[in-house]
Amino acid sequence: MLDKRVKPSFIVKCLDQYVIGQDDAKKILAVAVYSHYRKIARMQQDGVEIAKSNVLLIGPSGSGKTLMCETLSRVLGVPFVTANATSLAQTRYVNDEIEAILQRLLDKAGDNIKRAQQGIIFIDEIDKLKATPDQPRATSGESVQHALLKIMEGAPVKIGDGRFVDTTNMLFICGGAFIGIEDIMAKTHGYGFLSTSAADDAGVLDRLNTRVKPTDLFQFGLIPEFTGRLPIVTRFQELTKAMLVRILTEPKNSIYNQFREIFKNEGVELHVEDKVFGQIADIALEYKTGARSLRGIFEELVTPLLYAVPDDNTILRIDIPSMFSAAEYTRGARPA
Repeated sequence: MLDKRVKPSFIVKCLDQYVIGQDDAKKILAVAVYSHYRKIARMQQDGVEIAKSNVLLIGPSGSGKTLMCETLSRVLGVPFVTANATSLAQTRYVNDEIEAILQRLLDKAGDNIKRAQQGIIFIDEIDKLKATPDQPRATSGESVQHALLKIMEGAPVKIGDGRFVDTTNMLFICGGAFIGIEDIMAKTHGYGFLSTSAADDAGVLDRLNTRVKPTDLFQFGLIPEFTGRLPIVTRFQELTKAMLVRILTEPKNSIYNQFREIFKNEGVELHVEDKVFGQIADIALEYKTGARSLRGIFEELVTPLLYAVPDDNTILRIDIPSMFSAAEYTRGARPA
């Protein structure tokens, strides 16, 4: 991150190669991580302690939150691990689980404590820790929030081998679907007048009314102290059919490109018509799992072909002009 080329715009360009859409989230996250590591450099240079800004990502399941964080860690070249808030809430020994997360980060850093202490930890499904009295897991969820407070703010944590890992310079990114947050926002947001020009007014109002406020998170079930450790909040949009098609085909490591390489290794050129990607996207939308189901559906399409190709060296090219309808797929039909 001390490389002067690594600016927010550079980070976004790198993310664009692997993550489709979510342009606002990319910019907010890029600025957040850029500022975070610049603060560390400034602190090490001047000795001035600067508070860090952890990030909260809100968006539907399968919208790209984890993928963006994983890609971000590769761009920055820093150790990265993911943890699941649901698992933390279900364990009796939360502190042991936290130590295990830090140990995994240390492993990713090649046992280099200094490098691990500047890594990124992504905690998914953080919304499952909501503290509501009518749910049996409410108490444990709230207790996990309290347990995470210290390490998210920054503290030395003793791990299994007796060494200490300081979390002060680690960046914590939390993510969750936060189902129902829109209903809360609809009741609490009502910016109707701002002293801006007519041209700007609509855009400013739109940004304010779509922004998740700390009070919205309180009402949802996050305790104020925990929300305070996540000052930067950005939202991921639900994936559209067009975005799902782009995910299938455009990224460097897209599913289509991966399978083209697999067939290429068999001496076969794979060509899939655009219509097929649209049909796959339709099925994924029906499943309501975002981009997560795309690989499974595509594999259903090509598995019979991959089964046949190794036994027939006369096959040099495969064209797939169309798929089957979503209705046929759900009834158990398979491509010929």
